Amino acid sequence: MTLPATSTPTLAWEHPELEAWLRLSLTQGVGNAAARRLLARFGGAQAVFEEPASSLQECVSLAQSAQLRCLPEGFAQALASTWQWLQTPTANLRHDLITLGDPRYPSGLLQIADPPLMLYAVGGAQWLNTRQELVRWENSLAMVGSRNPTPQGTDHARQFAHSLASSGWCIVSGMALGIDAAAHEGALEAAHAHEGLLTVAVIGTGVDRVYPRQHKALAHQIAQRGLVLSEFPLGTPPIASNFPKRNRIISGLSRGTLVVEAALASGSLITARTASEQGREVFAIPGSIHAPQSRGCHALIRQGAKLVECANDILEEFPDGPADLAVAKRGATEPATHRAAVTPQHVAAPEHPLLQALGHDPMGLDALSARTGWGAAQLQAQLLELELDGWLTRLPGGLFQRSALS
Repeated sequence: MTLPATSTPTLAWEHPELEAWLRLSLTQGVGNAAARRLLARFGGAQAVFEEPASSLQECVSLAQSAQLRCLPEGFAQALASTWQWLQTPTANLRHDLITLGDPRYPSGLLQIADPPLMLYAVGGAQWLNTRQELVRWENSLAMVGSRNPTPQGTDHARQFAHSLASSGWCIVSGMALGIDAAAHEGALEAAHAHEGLLTVAVIGTGVDRVYPRQHKALAHQIAQRGLVLSEFPLGTPPIASNFPKRNRIISGLSRGTLVVEAALASGSLITARTASEQGREVFAIPGSIHAPQSRGCHALIRQGAKLVECANDILEEFPDGPADLAVAKRGATEPATHRAAVTPQHVAAPEHPLLQALGHDPMGLDALSARTGWGAAQLQAQLLELELDGWLTRLPGGLFQRSALS
């Protein structure tokens, strides 16, 4: 690969080299491990396709060697669309491919069992026009969790991400609904703190597709102050089996993984497991014993994940973390980095008898009435007042729960 010397995307790739890399990555039956053996043996993607079948069989099977001698189905169209994509940046964002051996390839991924052969990347020229690795795993933390979080879970994800990003960490997640989106948003809100890479989204589709569709604006914001990465070819639609596969990249890019909320069957536990297998730290935020979204986190804690209550619980695990901070560990000792204005009525609100009766678990009207002895009309009026003041949140199913503020 000819590394870019300017911001012009056409200087980054030569057509024959792109053709070779793309062909290697798209050849059926030749996975990442076989491709790495070929690259190590012959020195580059183009060289692989210049070798006779007998030489290829020194590294791969007879069937794989035969596949390498044939063009993948639809290859001409894939090559044309990828070449066009590389030459057509959008909205000041650059498009690029980062391959094994490229100095920009993240070293954290070289340490995992199955590093991707190449990464499709969308981001600003300040990240891609460099000879430095794109994402330094030593300064990156993954945040994952439920696609259907509680309001408190969403708040926690945003607040932890804001605190950690303000402390110089890059937040890595999957741009999914729920916790992932809140983590990216919290990191982006720390834009004032420093000029470094704020967040990275590792997605399970081609980078030319946004999934879910409602995250189109978020994807653009991430690319402006971070990166959107995928190992899947352009045009790859949302396929269920691709999302667990991309989780190894999320954890591989990161020094540790924080699970904010997760049910026992959550895909977030896959990310936590791969992080553990990769020798990375795993953190989990505890929650209510009655909330299904907390059971995955509690299971991780029982298995040895570190219980965290604030961002500083994570920072203290990495005393050699990012040091060039515009705002040194601002908000790091508290999980809540966005606070409502404190007025005299807010000061007294935590002592409100209804909040005391509510405790910290979700509760319905009937249970609250039994605890307080209040009638429905009085309860509804008090609940509405506390909700408007930000002290509690209304949940689906007619339940109420204290907000993170209280």
